[in-house]
Amino acid sequence: MIVMGGIIGAGIFTNPYVVAQQVHTPLLILGAWAVGGLIALAGGFIYAELSSQVTVSGGQYVYIREAMHPLIAFLYGWSLLFVIQTGGMAAVALIFANHFFQLIGVQANEFSAALLGSAALVLLTIINCIGVRAGTVTQNILMILKLLAIALLVVLGLLLASPASTANVTPVQASATTWEMLIAFGAALIPTQFAYGGWQTACFVAGEVREPRKNLPRGLLLGVLGVIIVYLSVNYVCVRVLGAEMLAQTKTPATAVMALALGSKGARFIAAGIAISTIGFLSQSMLTAPRVYFAMAEDGLFFKQLASLNRARVPAFAIALQGGLAVLIAMVASKYEQILNYVVSVDVVFFALSAACVFVFRKRSPSMTDVFRIPGHPFTTLFFIGACAVITFSLLYKFPLNSGISFGIMLLGVPAYFVWALRVRTGSGSDRI
Repeated sequence: MIVMGGIIGAGIFTNPYVVAQQVHTPLLILGAWAVGGLIALAGGFIYAELSSQVTVSGGQYVYIREAMHPLIAFLYGWSLLFVIQTGGMAAVALIFANHFFQLIGVQANEFSAALLGSAALVLLTIINCIGVRAGTVTQNILMILKLLAIALLVVLGLLLASPASTANVTPVQASATTWEMLIAFGAALIPTQFAYGGWQTACFVAGEVREPRKNLPRGLLLGVLGVIIVYLSVNYVCVRVLGAEMLAQTKTPATAVMALALGSKGARFIAAGIAISTIGFLSQSMLTAPRVYFAMAEDGLFFKQLASLNRARVPAFAIALQGGLAVLIAMVASKYEQILNYVVSVDVVFFALSAACVFVFRKRSPSMTDVFRIPGHPFTTLFFIGACAVITFSLLYKFPLNSGISFGIMLLGVPAYFVWALRVRTGSGSDRI
């Protein structure tokens, strides 16, 4: 449940249409979600081993710092703040806005969605800064709502919605080359990786699992396989009811399916469930990244205020900075697909670098027996790194502007690192680097 809860967020309710825009047949659409699940499973195994070897708070930042170089680790933290975390929050906020407008029956444009999503980000940032957090019961209720919405979508979509007509479907161009199909499939993996994101939460629970060498891989295998089944079921229903061509044109496919199954009441019901679960997921995610900023500030390589806590014991400055940047991205980009490409292009690079840390740690301590080991290493690890490389190449090839912006922001971290590193050496920062 921890693995499934960390993965299932808002992406599965929206991203089917983004995948369908890249690959245009039901088989390829479902294939992209299946391959994306295998990548997530391999990533979960990799992070389970890393977290069993390095237990210091900071996640990927610490893994990369210890295995490679502080500069590369800094670039990860820098990218997390300016691209990955804030961009992901902006994307989820837009999902909330689109489904909220569906709920109230308003036809809104991209600017209206960006405005409402930004308002939600501001409100949640204020709430989290003053220390009001959703408790365990609330989070469990939101998880149940998500699963209930998905179950109703699948069951009612299969039983009550008629299959899409194929009479007026435009045939897929048969002249597409193998190269073009591979690029398109690689691009289709981008939204699946955003939806499957969350398997890395395994690194936070590895030290608390009983018999982790046995139970952690079981939990990862069952959890990710469970999510793969859920995601494939949702996409099968969407393709069956809407058809591949209509799916590619429907930004809220879940509500469209429920509208065909139960009419406007069904559409409003699932839109409400998605909006509520999205807000819960967004609020919870706001508190994860400050762990990385804290570790960087402790190293003297970031603003010291990012490691400070307010009277409510909350990293308010870090949360407020995150929220402000997320609002900026939502308002500037406004298109969900643009933000998706902006986030994933850099995110997968650091996933691959983190996976490469496994080889470094194993070389340093080849005889460690009290850590979790990746099943099928090195093939599992190389498969994950290769998949990240394919996704990165596809992004740069198909979406050069959005990818170029995110990589440019990442590279701006290089001079920033040397500024902070110089402060450390001259004694104006922390003495640890």
